[in-house]
Amino acid sequence: MQLFSPYQLGATALKNRVVMAPMTRNRAIGNLANDLMAEYYGQRASAGLIITEGTSPSPHGLGYARIPGLYSLEQTEAWKQVTRAVHMRGGKIFAQLMHTGRVGSVLNLPPGAELLAPSAIAVLGRIWTDSQGEQPYGTPRAMTAEEIHRTVEEYAEAAKNAIAAGFDGVEIHGANGYLVNQFLDPAANQRHDLYGDDSTNRNRFALEVAVAVTTAIGAGRVGIRLSPYGVFNDMSGDYAGIAGQYTALAAALGHLQLVYLHFVDHSSMGAPKPNAATVQAIYQAFRAAGGGAVILSGGYDQERAETDLSRGAADLVAFGRPFIANPDLVARLQQAWPLAVPDSATFYSAAAAGYTDYLTYKS
Repeated sequence: MQLFSPYQLGATALKNRVVMAPMTRNRAIGNLANDLMAEYYGQRASAGLIITEGTSPSPHGLGYARIPGLYSLEQTEAWKQVTRAVHMRGGKIFAQLMHTGRVGSVLNLPPGAELLAPSAIAVLGRIWTDSQGEQPYGTPRAMTAEEIHRTVEEYAEAAKNAIAAGFDGVEIHGANGYLVNQFLDPAANQRHDLYGDDSTNRNRFALEVAVAVTTAIGAGRVGIRLSPYGVFNDMSGDYAGIAGQYTALAAALGHLQLVYLHFVDHSSMGAPKPNAATVQAIYQAFRAAGGGAVILSGGYDQERAETDLSRGAADLVAFGRPFIANPDLVARLQQAWPLAVPDSATFYSAAAAGYTDYLTYKS
């Protein structure tokens, strides 16, 4: 079975093709990785590749409570215990760089930080804050051109910090309605400058970030996650020109020789199903231009994963929620053991319960 076969991801040798998808878990007290997180990731090191929870490259990108950062020396040092725990168990781990942009509250940000986004458009709904409970999403301030350039530099510095912390690479989070995705989508980007108005300009920020990060640490250590047709965090979903925009973006990313394109499909959670022809065109454009692997994620079970690997639609398959309650997910899939069900009430708490206390299977 291909799912359990090794794979060479750029310079990183993976022992199988099972990827642990990035999942926000809100255990980073003070925005620092800690020993509880080291235990959590270490428990799941049997995955071929672990992609961490979203980790901010900037103090302005910490919109959620208790998410980690990678922009300071203290944060870089704190992550070393996590990478060490994974590597000691034979795993590989990439840090996902996620700037939340407009998705957040100033109550979750450190002093002096602001909610910054392409345009001053707030997300509908409410967000958890530790100090005042649920609050409406804050209204961001539209970024100046200088702030955009500074943010691009922050991604590059965070990538360098990730390598210094022992990560095998980084994933640029360009999906799920966060900052890179906000620039891509006209629902959040109503600028009238070089970063707005048309699809070429809306792609510009994503490409500048990718260039800066690959220049900083090498393309063989850089992947990107995209979610065309996604509606999470008030994204448009389907809009005029989306197919051409993402196909052009994928080709440009492939030309940079990124080590992978991670495509997320949220239809299993109720989002619209991505257009199949467009998805295929995106994969082909990325690979044809010189890009590396394709990782698919979104509601996968083992049978579907094997099917997509066998037909060449994917090189690697990411599993999200199954990894929460099954630290030994790879063994359970290999042995056809039953999967434990996670407790959704503890997904985003600060405690060990529902995080590191799930047991391995006893046959």
